[in-house]
Amino acid sequence: MAMRKREEVVFPNAAAIDVGGSTHWVAVPRDRADQPVQEYGAMTDDLHAMANWLIACGVDTVALESTGVYWIPVYEVLERRGLKVWLVDARQMKYVPGRKSDVQDCQWLQKLMSLGLLRAAFRPDDEVCVVRAVARQREVLLAEQASWVLRMQKALVQMNIQLSEVLTDVMGMTGQAIIRDIVAGERDPAVLARHRQSRVKASEADIRRALTGNWRDEHVFVLAQSLAMYDSLAQRVTECDAKMQALLTPLGCHEVNLHGPGKRAGKNTPAFDLRMALARWAGVDLTRINGLALTSVLTILSEVGPELSRFTSVKHFCSWLGLCPGTKVSGGKVLSARTRRSTNRVRQALKLAAMSLSRNSSALGAFYRRMCARMDKPRANTAVAHKLARMIYFMLTRGEDYVDQGQQRYEEQQRQRSIAALRRRAADLGFAITPTGAAAT
Repeated sequence: MAMRKREEVVFPNAAAIDVGGSTHWVAVPRDRADQPVQEYGAMTDDLHAMANWLIACGVDTVALESTGVYWIPVYEVLERRGLKVWLVDARQMKYVPGRKSDVQDCQWLQKLMSLGLLRAAFRPDDEVCVVRAVARQREVLLAEQASWVLRMQKALVQMNIQLSEVLTDVMGMTGQAIIRDIVAGERDPAVLARHRQSRVKASEADIRRALTGNWRDEHVFVLAQSLAMYDSLAQRVTECDAKMQALLTPLGCHEVNLHGPGKRAGKNTPAFDLRMALARWAGVDLTRINGLALTSVLTILSEVGPELSRFTSVKHFCSWLGLCPGTKVSGGKVLSARTRRSTNRVRQALKLAAMSLSRNSSALGAFYRRMCARMDKPRANTAVAHKLARMIYFMLTRGEDYVDQGQQRYEEQQRQRSIAALRRRAADLGFAITPTGAAAT
């Protein structure tokens, strides 16, 4: 009978923690303590007692299950005590054999960690985490602000004030002036229509017709409440912008010369010079890439930071983003090559940037249109987002500037490649291609 091979231990000093909301179960190797499994509370002194016990047991690596947000205090305490913490996705060990309990979960996690069968999740440096928290809070405030705009539109429609039919943006300069005047007590459509800006396509007569409705007190009250919440959230966004500027200023350790005009700032773009702040932090100006707006670059740098050395290659980076084809092979047959679903914020920002290239007169825009001719638009968006991710990786790791080669040069390169492919195909079939006079020129 063949003897079973002994399992090779990769991390002999590894421990594991099954994180919970009120208690944490910790498992260490069996030869390190009389009771290799201990239960600790969630208070700060309990976490320090846990760290003391782990250090006393000779543990140097800890696998931490990423349960909700409960793992964050545990991670920070253990990291400050000098332990190497691996944040592990719970989906990697969800198939636990036998009965399932907190004790068996932490023991199974410790076994997988000691055998080197787990992968650590990416967590950026502490300075990046601080910027990320503020950037995410800003996104939450903007999303909440948009929901109150929808409530204002609902109140207007209930009064048959069809403002959205004549204005593209209800909260633009014209829309805000009209809504604030309505809340202040004005009801005359002719007076309200005078707030029309010159860039509005609808005429003043059309706006006057749209502002003729039924003025009901309860709907005006809801409109006033929604406007007050919108203004309050706008003030919170301004505070986030000030905090963001204070955080980015000391991080700008590079001297960067910005070439060319900056991209047009959107309505939700921070008021300070965000382009210069991000360029000095990253060392390169990522906004020069076509499709990447200031807010998109802010999302990318606040999620991963400017240092990408933890990704061994550009393929590793794109795979972490979920922009690479999947690998599902069985019996020598490829069952599926679809990219996996992911809620990665950088991936979402890159796919939105790819969608904005549909009418862009650049090499990336031409590439997007060529992909759309070959496949459906969702797959084309993923392909262009993958290309954007590669550009970002090389710019951040090599310090190179992005130079757009232009739509015409890109299309000419594709034309020459097509001609070369036709000549190779004709040569394989025993023919030769001779260009006509017009094609030769």
